[in-house]
Amino acid sequence: MSPDEIRRSAEAGTAALQAGDARTARKHFERIVATGQANAGAWLALALACNELGDHAAMVPAMERALALDPNNIRALVLKGDHLVNTGQSRAATAFYSTAVNVASQAKSLPPGLIQVAQHAEEMYRRINSQLEAHVRAQLGNFAATGGSSRFAQSVEILMGKKQRYVQEPRAFFFPELANIQFFPREMFPWLAGLEAATADIRGELEQLLGEGEGFVPYIRARTDAPTRNDHPLLNNDAWSAFFLWKDGAPVPGNAERCPKTLAALADLPLSRIAGRTPSILFSRLQPGAHIPPHTGFLNTRLICHLPLIVPPNCHLRVGNEQREWRDGEAWVFDDTIEHEARNGSDRSRVVLIFDTWRPELTLEERDRIAALMAAIDSFGGPKESWSA
Repeated sequence: MSPDEIRRSAEAGTAALQAGDARTARKHFERIVATGQANAGAWLALALACNELGDHAAMVPAMERALALDPNNIRALVLKGDHLVNTGQSRAATAFYSTAVNVASQAKSLPPGLIQVAQHAEEMYRRINSQLEAHVRAQLGNFAATGGSSRFAQSVEILMGKKQRYVQEPRAFFFPELANIQFFPREMFPWLAGLEAATADIRGELEQLLGEGEGFVPYIRARTDAPTRNDHPLLNNDAWSAFFLWKDGAPVPGNAERCPKTLAALADLPLSRIAGRTPSILFSRLQPGAHIPPHTGFLNTRLICHLPLIVPPNCHLRVGNEQREWRDGEAWVFDDTIEHEARNGSDRSRVVLIFDTWRPELTLEERDRIAALMAAIDSFGGPKESWSA
């Protein structure tokens, strides 16, 4: 067959397939395949025709050939998924359905017919995962109960595609072999109880500051010595503001002196101390309706502690897959290099005390070396980005 004859035969076969005449379509595409010049489209069309005729013995090799020539062909991927489901191999089918969904999501646009095919793939992927989850939970029995290990329960949720896998993504410095933990267990920080016991004193100093109405500044501010994200919704915006007692590793003159009880409560804590960098100690205020969009912190060698001081209902923090609501005087510690976001869904301002501590897994020697490394980098000169924002 000449190229022109192949083209005409493909057009005729496609028309027959669209008209529901699978037998005629099969004849046209078998002629093309016999020439040895068939592309992925021709093999796929042959597979579709054979599938309509119920000839799965002929459909499978044609489908496999189409996928070999075009591994990202959405229709061929879904056809393979459907075939696996029909032959009792649902688990294997999910890989083909998910690939089809991913390819479709990355396409700028899809013809209406392919949109329906991609929607079918997504529906089948969810259905099979739901069936798999029910099967696994039935097999495991009490082992799958959420009342046991929260880490195991989360692993099941991630495995089943119900939750996303979040990892540390520090913007400036990554220290390897530190566990990915969203909110840390309280028992790892015996000093939390003492901090919480000082809540009333700390809140009293905060209320004095709020009454004076001075010192709070937008948390995200434009800078002249470093690049600024002009598209950040909270840039130079009082919707998220802060009163810094310490900033970039040093007391803020005129601010620190106004909160002696707050600093006394933190005096014996393992604050992350990197000259010119950390710790930062601040009162963070989030106005009604404000939303801090998803972001990550600068280095994974420190953790962030929140002590809620003014917390109306419906104010929460999400770290990775876990969302918590702030409660008055109940502190927590989390890894800010895991994607997190905050929202004030109330009609009043929310204020928490924030400071950073060393990760407890780091040895004293490692802490000293990290501080020395940062000092060496900073001594090179030029502007450095503040790790307080």
